[in-house]
Amino acid sequence: MRRFTVTALALLVGAAGLTAAGAIQGKKYGTPLTLTEVTKVSDIYATPEKFNGKRVLVQGPIVDVCAEMGCWLAIGSDQEFQTIRFKVEDGVIVFPMSVKGMNARVEGVLAVSQLSEADQIKQGEEMAREMKKTFDPKTVKGPKTSIQIKGEGAEVAGK
Repeated sequence: MRRFTVTALALLVGAAGLTAAGAIQGKKYGTPLTLTEVTKVSDIYATPEKFNGKRVLVQGPIVDVCAEMGCWLAIGSDQEFQTIRFKVEDGVIVFPMSVKGMNARVEGVLAVSQLSEADQIKQGEEMAREMKKTFDPKTVKGPKTSIQIKGEGAEVAGK
């Protein structure tokens, strides 16, 4: 009987360990993450040209998800009012809306570009359509720097 109790206890502890490990690692999307050093979103915002074209690993809360195709995540920064878009090729990875509010580690190549007023209006109208919101083109004032991660892989875990 004692042997049975010890074996049962060992199985329970092992199962609990697997569950805990799964919760820590989270659900994986796309290619496996290869980087170990996390780049702060605020560091990218401070000097985007320094990171342009480079592979980065970013982590933070998922503050928004593409409702239309699940093709992007907005990752919150370590600084208030900053987010960075993690965009994947349409259909390659599909993020469910249920990941909003969870934490993510995402990896890909950072792309920095300049958007004209016309580009911003086109992008704003597209985003409004995707999110089923309204967009006022009068809010666009001059060119803007766009910062986005061309997504390759992600890990999403609970809050």
